[in-house]
Amino acid sequence: MNIKNTTIAFLLLLSVPLFSQEVAESKGIAVLENNISYLDSIKKTFIKDEMAACVDSLWMKELTDLKLYNEITSDIENNNSDENVDYELPTELLKSRLEAMNAKSPFRIEYNPSLENVIKSYLKYRKKSFEKLMAISDYYFPMFEEAFAQKNVPLEIKYLAVVESALNPKAVSRVGATGLWQFMYQTGKQYNLKIDSYIDDRSDPLKATAAAAEYMANMYAIFGDWELVLASYNSGPGNVSKAIRRSGGKQNYWNIRKNLPKETQGYVPAFLATMYLYEYHNEHGIRPDKGFVKHFETDTILMKKQMSFKQIADLLDLPVAQLQMLNPSYKLNVVPVYGDEKHFLRLPKDKIALFTSNEDKIYAYIQHQLDGREKTFENNRGIAAKANSDEGTTRTRTTYYKVKRGDHLGSIADKYGVAVTDLKKWNKLRSNTIAYGKSLKILSTETVAAVVKKEVVAPVVSREAILEKQRLASMKLKIKKEAVAEIKTNQNTGFYVVQAGDNLNTIAEKNNVTVEEIKEWNHFTTASVPAGKSLQIAAIITDVKEAVAVAETVEPVVLTDIKYTVEKGDNLSSISRKFGTAVADLKEWNKITNPNLTIGNSLIVAKNEVAITTEYATASSFKKKDVFATATTTKSVDYYVKKGDSLYSISKKYPGVSVSDLKKWNGITNEGIKPGMKLKING
Repeated sequence: MNIKNTTIAFLLLLSVPLFSQEVAESKGIAVLENNISYLDSIKKTFIKDEMAACVDSLWMKELTDLKLYNEITSDIENNNSDENVDYELPTELLKSRLEAMNAKSPFRIEYNPSLENVIKSYLKYRKKSFEKLMAISDYYFPMFEEAFAQKNVPLEIKYLAVVESALNPKAVSRVGATGLWQFMYQTGKQYNLKIDSYIDDRSDPLKATAAAAEYMANMYAIFGDWELVLASYNSGPGNVSKAIRRSGGKQNYWNIRKNLPKETQGYVPAFLATMYLYEYHNEHGIRPDKGFVKHFETDTILMKKQMSFKQIADLLDLPVAQLQMLNPSYKLNVVPVYGDEKHFLRLPKDKIALFTSNEDKIYAYIQHQLDGREKTFENNRGIAAKANSDEGTTRTRTTYYKVKRGDHLGSIADKYGVAVTDLKKWNKLRSNTIAYGKSLKILSTETVAAVVKKEVVAPVVSREAILEKQRLASMKLKIKKEAVAEIKTNQNTGFYVVQAGDNLNTIAEKNNVTVEEIKEWNHFTTASVPAGKSLQIAAIITDVKEAVAVAETVEPVVLTDIKYTVEKGDNLSSISRKFGTAVADLKEWNKITNPNLTIGNSLIVAKNEVAITTEYATASSFKKKDVFATATTTKSVDYYVKKGDSLYSISKKYPGVSVSDLKKWNGITNEGIKPGMKLKING
């Protein structure tokens, strides 16, 4: 009977939530599962288009890889077009094909041995590269052709983007040229390309291509020859003009080629060889990879609120890599909204339909996330001032984030729900560049409950504990200043001599470091690295990083005056005996002129001592000899330098001693120390 009743009760209990849900739904009330997120609840209400985009993540990774760009750049700079290449391509057949290309092109495409060698070299060593490039070109070439047609520029110039950037909008040369068309900063500004902290239009396919078309048209008006236009695009019109004069007034590229810069000598042959491979890829067995998206399958939408790529990816179920590929001009992975300027987001057409059908819900979600962010300290001062003491107060909390590979300010700001501008202000950053391994300060606010102040007894602190505390506090102040300088002189530091054809990307890849680390170690302000220059490749010392991490957690030693409340029967003599303090000191510290003391008054009984939780003490718990003041006795010792020692490693052996101390005590002006050398340690 008991089992039967228990079973009935259990079934009734299970039916209650089901019944409640049916009632709620019958009244039109939305019922959400307990674990559903706000994002999921928004997405559940989306009106969706039936067509879905299928994107291969491995293919997306291939598109954003800089390997192709590095390979092609290296080929142009280092390829010797006068060196014969062994490849099965009859010269007569090549001549006939070049004649066919010349017949339908405004370029003068004529056979010469140098061009033959470049074509054969590409066919022998770069077939796989061109299979990938041809897939990417399915997306970019239609927009190139449209822009060139508007300016009456030959459509064949679309192949130049393959030579310039390997069709990678994020490509940056060793001298700082950026984007598909490799515009320098000043040239980009000259052609009205916007470059600021959030946006670099040199990486925008449409805007950069329009600027390239305008440049080509302007150069053709000067030279009247498309090969010379290409040469001027690479080396500048000034170098082409000088080559013409040095050649005795000749105006054919092949006649002035030897008087052009070395890189430009291989530039036009690389362009013509690329055009040949695209025209005759089937005949040479080159099978283009499958492209991820066609140009005509994308569209743009005007943004009304600032959104990060992460937010867009979460809402529309898109890979962030695809957003980066379609919107390469947004440097921080954020589509900004500021002033009267219009900023657009490019998406696959099915995602455009999803976005526009649910625009109000998407912006409501962005606002919800914005409202949920922790406010900065400055914005909360008014709130903190009004906070009731019974409810608690608002205070600033500081956390630190160590930059990892692949991080940028946009992703870090999104992770902590703060603004990029705040991150830059808190860490005194002047640019958007952050080095791998750097610790970023992040401020937030938190509410703490009000605490009634109570008089508690100061705990006794041992001499050893205080010494350790002071040692770690000293490390915190000095390690940061010394670590970077000493890493450069440490035995783990290496050097790399720049080779011909090197750029920061290739050097970073060879040494398993990042471009930003190389820039930081060598104090670079530009991306230019001349051949023959010796670059410092520093290895971060693990124990230094650990020491800094430990030091960050150490609170500085706080010195305070220890006070005592006068009790019945106390006088200056008895208090002096209790705390081991001279009567004269008690009078001086407390400005006592009358020897009679009032019960309940507070007297300073110890000056500048260490206390952790309170400044008050009782005689029974306080002993002067147990409290260690900061003044310590200075004692000089000698240290003999051993093999492998550096100033930094020696300073670590003596707590509180810095590298600058060692230099000052021993009259050292540089970093050089030798085994057997005697150093004075004066503290």
